Amino acid sequence: MTPEAVLTIFQQALQVMTVLILVLLIPALLVGLLVAMFQAATQINEMTLSFIPKILVTLAVLMIAGPWMLQLLIDYTQRLVDSIPSLLG
Repeated sequence: MTPEAVLTIFQQALQVMTVLILVLLIPALLVGLLVAMFQAATQINEMTLSFIPKILVTLAVLMIAGPWMLQLLIDYTQRLVDSIPSLLG
């Protein structure tokens, strides 16, 4: 196994991981921003107010995008397992 092959595998793993994380983080960040704007407009200083909407949005995103995320992970794993013979020799 060459160093280039290891770096390629690591790069692909980082790309898949980044996509999976961003799918969950971006909607939660947007909801947090909206709740913060609402709190600033109404001068409500409750720190825990943004947790429930973020959790609900994250669960909704997992339910909607979960099958796609799982398929992305399965495809990466299958490509990795299929490439084992070429990596070893």
